Amino acid sequence: MAKPRFLLVVFPAQGHVNPALQLAKRLVLIGCEVTFVTTVLAHHRMVTKCGGGFGDDNDSNNNNFTPPNGMSFAQFSDGYDDGFRPKPFDFTAYCTELRRRGTQALKGLVQSGQKEGRPYTCMVYTLIMPWAADVAAELEIPVALFWVQPATLFDVYYYYFNGYGDLIRDYMVNDYSSPLTLPGLSLDLTVRDLPSFLGPSGEKAYLIKLFEEQFKVLDKESHRPIVLINTFDVLEPEALRSISTNKLNVIGIGPLIDPIELRKSDDRDIVSEWLSSKSKGSVIYVSFGSVVVLSKPQMEEIAKGLLDFGRPFLWVIRGNDNKQDKEEEEEEKVSRRGELEKLGMIVPWCCQVEVLSNKALGCFVTHCGWNSTLESLVCGVPVVAFPQSVDQITTAKLIEDMWKIGVRVTAKDEGVVGAEEIKRCLELVILGGDEMRRNATKWRDSAMEASKEGGSSDINLKAFVNEVIGEKTFFYY
Repeated sequence: MAKPRFLLVVFPAQGHVNPALQLAKRLVLIGCEVTFVTTVLAHHRMVTKCGGGFGDDNDSNNNNFTPPNGMSFAQFSDGYDDGFRPKPFDFTAYCTELRRRGTQALKGLVQSGQKEGRPYTCMVYTLIMPWAADVAAELEIPVALFWVQPATLFDVYYYYFNGYGDLIRDYMVNDYSSPLTLPGLSLDLTVRDLPSFLGPSGEKAYLIKLFEEQFKVLDKESHRPIVLINTFDVLEPEALRSISTNKLNVIGIGPLIDPIELRKSDDRDIVSEWLSSKSKGSVIYVSFGSVVVLSKPQMEEIAKGLLDFGRPFLWVIRGNDNKQDKEEEEEEKVSRRGELEKLGMIVPWCCQVEVLSNKALGCFVTHCGWNSTLESLVCGVPVVAFPQSVDQITTAKLIEDMWKIGVRVTAKDEGVVGAEEIKRCLELVILGGDEMRRNATKWRDSAMEASKEGGSSDINLKAFVNEVIGEKTFFYY
């Protein structure tokens, strides 16, 4: 039997590319062939950064990326091959152009495969690429959505666009004190826990249209839509069951983290050397991802909170590639740098999984991006949840109230989290977080169990492949 051949179509953002790359590797490992499709810029970054591909937030600069046998790459131009420079950036216009160019590229790839006698078995596409499903339908290829956020958020959006939109909007307008409950979910949600763009404020309104289109695409699929989610069965059991009905086949296949990165340790690396000089569980790791840009006042409050707490820290402060001039660059600099560097280390990047898996780590101050959250779970590191927008807000709720591996900061009225609040949360996690550490260890073990051969996510992924090729015996498990 010929190997199943998958076309994996990936939105060019780090939070999409990294888990998609791991999914590709898993499919190859279990006997499939994969063509990984993304933009020219995203591909360039992938092969020149962390050896395992994109990190959710911070990469090392290992240039020795080699795809496994059975995996190939296809690139197409989105018009920004040299990077995103315009300011402000029109995301809606970008998505329109991405659709036009990407549709042409996908059709060419599929048709080439058919002419060569090597047709694709299935197309898998990430969030924000719903037009890929239209291409698959037109060319009569089985298709699946790869969801790169929590299953709980998939449910929230599903209900919003399937009968509960008015209820959720009304709830957010009136800021009801009583929690919002949705079918199949026991988690009590407040206004503070929901993506703000679901409300009437108009903030990031373009996202509503993107998500609405995504769920319309699922609704019009001729077969029962398949949704692969980067989560695992015991982490979000209710969310995975809630809408996995006759209408949708929702499948947990995570956590999609490179196991090699967990075992890496290069003592010659300056960060690794610094971490190795610190005692077990003593270091605070601070990172806000590859997209979030903090305000100058917020940076200053974080600096003060870290200094006041007085424990060693590793803080990733990225350079801003889009800064217009030296004056703007100066504005981004945090004050008291000398004091900070006596207590901790400030770096522009690091390989996040390697850092989180270091024994010196005691706490992760994170924006709650889903990849970062999964990495903290896999590494067993408790969290100070510092969400900024969109999905991160709901993920922070899960961290604090469902999985109980961290605490969430509370911002002041003007939206800035003060130094005292940051210090308070660090004290709760570092000094009084025994239960959080136990829970983090429990979820680490559960994550490893799910992703190993014969684990729930391994079985689920193999069952998915069997389903799309119409075979019951391609894999035995």
